[in-house]
Amino acid sequence: MTQDIINQIRANVIQGRATQDSEGLDEELSGQPGVTEVIDQALSQGIGVKDIVNKGLNEGMEIVGQKYKAGEYYIPDILSSAEAVGAAMKKLEPHLSKGDIQTKGKIIIATVKGDLHDVGKNMVSILLRGSGYTVKDLGHDIDSQTIVDAVREEKPQFLGLSALLTSTMPQMEYIIQALKQSGLRDKVKVIVGGAAVSEEFAKSIGADGYAADGFQAVALVEFLNSKLVQ
Repeated sequence: MTQDIINQIRANVIQGRATQDSEGLDEELSGQPGVTEVIDQALSQGIGVKDIVNKGLNEGMEIVGQKYKAGEYYIPDILSSAEAVGAAMKKLEPHLSKGDIQTKGKIIIATVKGDLHDVGKNMVSILLRGSGYTVKDLGHDIDSQTIVDAVREEKPQFLGLSALLTSTMPQMEYIIQALKQSGLRDKVKVIVGGAAVSEEFAKSIGADGYAADGFQAVALVEFLNSKLVQ
């Protein structure tokens, strides 16, 4: 019974179904319990939060990532699955401490000043939350001082910066310089991404890493985090 419920959680993540009202990729599932309803069942039957998160949510998103890389899924499909995980994590939030699920680290994320695009940033935020990180999303069109102030106050291990436009890319370098001037640069790992950004650009401005999409962002944060805890 436990495995059946975990399988249902995983399947709903893959289908991008947050609630029973969600159609998902398979329209025939409409009206059947979504991930949040199945999680209610899991909790009522005493299934551990760690199993729900690791074997249900995380494994589901790993499969979504594989489907995306194989060309079977597209951005809207990923967003649906990511939103399902986000709804699930919100449902689980009161139970996380009881389930011995500790946050892996804290991340501040923002789209830089002058750039109003946030679809990619939002996906990264949801995927990171689903992977066990605490994420503070500052939003879009955020100036460097606001970001520096947030790093000072929140003391995150990571700062994620997004830019879709070539005209806003220089803001990333301004932020890194502002962090240096504030004595904060060596206290946070800076990762950058967005349609206009490249690995070469990331290196040129002194960022700690570059991610082309949400799944690469999660992998990069996991890699950098493993270095921090050594």
